[in-house]
Amino acid sequence: MSSSHSHEVRPAILDEVNPVDIPRPACVDNNRSFNWITEKICGIIEEKTPTWWWVCFIIACATASFTFIGLAYLTVTGVGVWGLANPVNWGWAIVNFVFWIGIGHAGTLISAILCLLRQKWRTSINRAAEAMTIFAVVCAGLFPVFHVGRVWFALYPGYLFPFPNANAIWPNFRSALLWDVFAVSTYGTVSVLFWYIGLIPDFATVRDRAKTKFRKIAYGIVAMGWRGSNRHWSNYEMLYLILAGLSTPLVLSVHTIVSFDFAISLVPGWHTTIFPPYFVAGAIFSGFGMVITLMLPLRAIYGLQDLITQYHIDCMTKIILATGTMVGYAYGMEFFIAAYGANEFEIFAFVNRAFGNYAWAYWIMISCNVISPQFFWFKSIRENTTLVWVISLFVNVGMWFERFVITVTSLSRDFLPSSWGYYSPTVVDIFTYLGTFGLFSVLFLLFLRFVPLMAMAEIKAVTPQADPHHH
Repeated sequence: MSSSHSHEVRPAILDEVNPVDIPRPACVDNNRSFNWITEKICGIIEEKTPTWWWVCFIIACATASFTFIGLAYLTVTGVGVWGLANPVNWGWAIVNFVFWIGIGHAGTLISAILCLLRQKWRTSINRAAEAMTIFAVVCAGLFPVFHVGRVWFALYPGYLFPFPNANAIWPNFRSALLWDVFAVSTYGTVSVLFWYIGLIPDFATVRDRAKTKFRKIAYGIVAMGWRGSNRHWSNYEMLYLILAGLSTPLVLSVHTIVSFDFAISLVPGWHTTIFPPYFVAGAIFSGFGMVITLMLPLRAIYGLQDLITQYHIDCMTKIILATGTMVGYAYGMEFFIAAYGANEFEIFAFVNRAFGNYAWAYWIMISCNVISPQFFWFKSIRENTTLVWVISLFVNVGMWFERFVITVTSLSRDFLPSSWGYYSPTVVDIFTYLGTFGLFSVLFLLFLRFVPLMAMAEIKAVTPQADPHHH
């Protein structure tokens, strides 16, 4: 037996194809040098502020003011201005909260999970995606904090955070809303740390190139004395890996806990165990949708086609396709579970979603989340950046409607027909929500002007010339 194995003829195909050396597309096109990468990315923050930036910044500031005016009005008047009333006591506030938290998922996912999986293509988009995560969490945090009404009690004496106080007021530890506080604040803290640690080598590069004393000092402070020594790199890589390891379970836990806000209740349409994985898939889906929505225009404006290549767009669209299909599967499973469980309230909840008062919202959700990503099966569409961008917009719209459908349809038609009602947002609701896009845009535009848009050090590390065996 052993003799026959030893003389086994090696298949000829193995001489032609070595499975270990499957060629992968380059992460940087046109064989760009280290210097070109530095000049390109640093140029974005070193050159004179372009006119379009100022126009966008002014518009974004004006839009952001809607949120602050709306929240000030709510603080003075009460949460009734949000259109919350029986039976829908959670309206746009929770919808917007879950929407923004979902948007914040792609950043840490790209940085942490793809880092651990050694996916080199993440390097061109991780910096902007991480920034997007932090800004989205800021927008998300506004809604539950102001939802409590008397916002000055939100942090102290213990409406949200458990602080000892003279009134012996403690949050309800059995409430998923309290778990949200811990999950989101931990996620936000780790995301900021992860983002900042990744920035240190790039801040040092900007510091060394700075032409004014003010910039040299400012970037010198945030670079924390980085000199690029072996010891610095060794400590940096170890810390980055530890933070990636910490962040990975957080990506999964945050939206799982957000889904518990719904899943642990008895409201028909919410009480289902599929919510955690379904919410996580939806969050990644919407997060990547927002990354594409932001990065494709920047790619065109700053001429970053060699750094955000067709390979990057392909990878992102395939993730959207995969997670969009998972979300579509979850929608189908919800109907199956309701039918299989033979619970008349559950069955009614889902039939009502598809054909009831809010059927228009349900079918917008299905069109945007289930049908539109399926176009990414076609290579010609993945290669058409305009179509990719348009579909990414549909993904964002669809995911907002998903949260709206889950929240409003179940609450507006619960167990008691006598309490049924039709929920409509107020003007304050609408403007406060639109304002968060302004706030997000203000923060993102400031990020563009003062922080390297891409992780220069990481991009250089995945180029062929970084390999010691490169010739």
